[in-house]
Amino acid sequence: MTEAAEQTAERRVRVVLVDDHRMFRTGVQAEIGETERTGVEVVGEAADVDQAVTVITATRPEVVLLDVHLPGGGGVEVLRRCAALMAAVENPVRFLALSVSDAAEDVIGVIRGGARGYVTKTITGTDLVDSIFRVQDGDAVFSPRLAGFVLDAFASTDAPPVDEDLDRLTQREREVLRLIARGYAYKEIARQLFISVKTVESHVSAVLRKLQLSNRHELTRWATARRLV
Repeated sequence: MTEAAEQTAERRVRVVLVDDHRMFRTGVQAEIGETERTGVEVVGEAADVDQAVTVITATRPEVVLLDVHLPGGGGVEVLRRCAALMAAVENPVRFLALSVSDAAEDVIGVIRGGARGYVTKTITGTDLVDSIFRVQDGDAVFSPRLAGFVLDAFASTDAPPVDEDLDRLTQREREVLRLIARGYAYKEIARQLFISVKTVESHVSAVLRKLQLSNRHELTRWATARRLV
C-alpha cells in the first residue's frame, strides 16, 4: 500500500449513494465500500428523491454521491429538500454529483442547487474516493471538462439568464422534452430513459401543462427556439 493510500485508509467518511439503477449502486459499493482499504463507509442507499431525503436525514452522512436524474424530481429536488442539512454550521452534509450526463445544464443545475462538485461515471474508483474526501474537506471537485461549464455560467457576464419557464420542469421532464423535440417516439424515449411508455406520457402531459402548450409540435418549436434540441 502506498503512503497516500495508507493516509486515506486512516481517515473515515460516511457516504450515501443515490442512484436509480441498483446495479450501478452495487458496483460503486464494491469499488469504494471496503472501508478498511478506502476509508469510505457506505451508510445508506436510495433510488429516488423521497428515499434519498429520508435516508440522508436519518444517517446524516458527510458526503452524498448524487445522480442528477432521479424519479421524483431529480438531483436538484434532493438538494432543495436537503438545503438545511447543507447549511448546518456543524457537520454539514455535502453533495458530489456522480452522473453519466456531461450536459452543461445538468452540471450548472446541481451546482446552483448547492452540490460541491460534479464528476462523470467514467471516473475511476481511486479518483472517486479522492473526490469524496476532497468534498468532505470542503473543496470543489469537477471532472476536467465540466469545470469550464461552471466558470462560463458563474463568471461570464455573457452567461444566459435563468429561464423561468424551463425552471418549472424537473430534470426528467427536461430529458423527455429534449427527446420529444428531436423526434423520438414515446417507445424510443421509454427505452432510452429506462422508464415505461406510460411514464413518458405522464411527463409529456406535465411538460405541456407547465409550459401551457397544446401538442408536441408546439413543444418542438418551443424547445428549438431555446436551442434545447
